[in-house]
Amino acid sequence: MSAPLPTLTEAKAAAKRLRAEQRAQGVEISHAKALERIAHRLGFRDWNACHAAIADRTPDAFTPGARVRGRYLTQPFTATVRNAQNLGAGWFRIELDLDAAVDVVTSAHFSNFRKRVRGDVGPDGHSRERTSDGTPHLEIVLRSRSERAPD
Repeated sequence: MSAPLPTLTEAKAAAKRLRAEQRAQGVEISHAKALERIAHRLGFRDWNACHAAIADRTPDAFTPGARVRGRYLTQPFTATVRNAQNLGAGWFRIELDLDAAVDVVTSAHFSNFRKRVRGDVGPDGHSRERTSDGTPHLEIVLRSRSERAPD
C-alpha cells in the first residue's frame, strides 16, 4: 500500500525544503527542478503529472461527513462537512454544520449567531476573503500527512 499523496501546499513546501537543503550543501537548484524531484520521489514522471493527480484529489478534510476544526470570522469552531465542491486548482466550496453556533458580530450591542456556514477555501485551508485586519473569513485546520490515520 502506498502512502497518501501530499496536498499541493505540502508538495510545494517539500520542494522549498529541498532547495534549502541543496543550498546548504552549496548546490543551487531552481524551484522548477525541486518540484520535478519531488514529483519523482512521489512516483510521477514529472511535476505536471504530479500536480494533476494532487489537484484532482479532494482533501480528506473536505469529504462530506468529515470532522474539521478551524475559525470562522475569528471564532473557533468544530464542525461536520455537509458538502464540498471542487472549484479547481486546489480550491473547494465547502458547507459546514458547526457543533455550536458562533457569534459573527464583534459588537457588544448585539449578536448574530451562525450554525451553518459556507465558504471557498484554497490549498492552505484559508478563504480569499479577509476581515479588515487581514484575517481570512474561514480557516480550516488541515491535517498534515503525518497526522492522518493509516488506512
